Order: sequence, then C-alpha cells, then structure tokens
Amino acid sequence: MGSDHAGFELKNELKALVESLGHEVNDVGAHVYDAADDYPDFAEKLATELMEGRSDRGILLCGSGIGASIAANKFPGIHAANCEDYYSAHQGVEHDKMNVLVMGGRVIGGAVASDMVRAYLGAEFSDDPRHVRRTGKVRAIEERYMQGG
Repeated sequence: MGSDHAGFELKNELKALVESLGHEVNDVGAHVYDAADDYPDFAEKLATELMEGRSDRGILLCGSGIGASIAANKFPGIHAANCEDYYSAHQGVEHDKMNVLVMGGRVIGGAVASDMVRAYLGAEFSDDPRHVRRTGKVRAIEERYMQGG
C-alpha cells in the first residue's frame, strides 16, 4: 500500500481491513503526513515492490486517484486503475489483470473504499479466452513500446 498526503488518512484506515482479510501489508509510505510530498514517489515505490516480486498486488491512493494511476502505469507489468465503485474494483482483476487498485482519498469515503478493497482482493483473473486474448494484446503493446527503456 502507498499514498501521498491526500490519501494518507484513508490508506491508514484500510490497512487494518487488508490485514483482517488475511493479507500482509507492506506500507511503502507515506509514513507521516507531509503536505509537500508527491504521488509519483509512492507510485514508484509500490510499482517496484510488484516488479521485484515482493508483493502480488498493490493499493495506491492520492487525492483523486488519477495522478497515482498515471504514474504507476509507467512501470512495466503494472496495470493500475483508478476505481470509484465496487464493480470496477473486481472486474478490473477478473477481466483485465489489474494489479494495482488506485483510489482517490478526496473522492471516496471509507465505507465505499472498504467495499472496493474487499472486491479487489477477493477477485481472480477469469482465464476466459476473450480476456486472455485481450490481456495478451495489452502485454504485446507494453513490450513493444517499453523495449527502449
């Protein structure tokens, strides 16, 4: 889990929920509230955890969720989506292999965020042939454009 100052409070609320669902929380920060911190720093830390295999999925928060989502998607193998509802939180995993749930700490409340986290962590990729085909095309695009590093 990671957040800048705008998602800091909601991230801290959600950590206990994630642990109660049987998951280990690796908090990449922010560890203290700092109004001057920047979401790309935490998106990079979280993405690195996934790319290096120390975590399977991530939850990332900023004010709207948009900036953190954009930053996280710059990293190979990261499929981050800014979600604001229960359906998208599980469908993103089931159909699109989303591995980072992004939420806006200034956009959604704790109850909705909790429902989304439950849906996201409980979801599995469907392996339906159309989803395998589509995610394969996404992977091919990523490989084609990220080769230049």
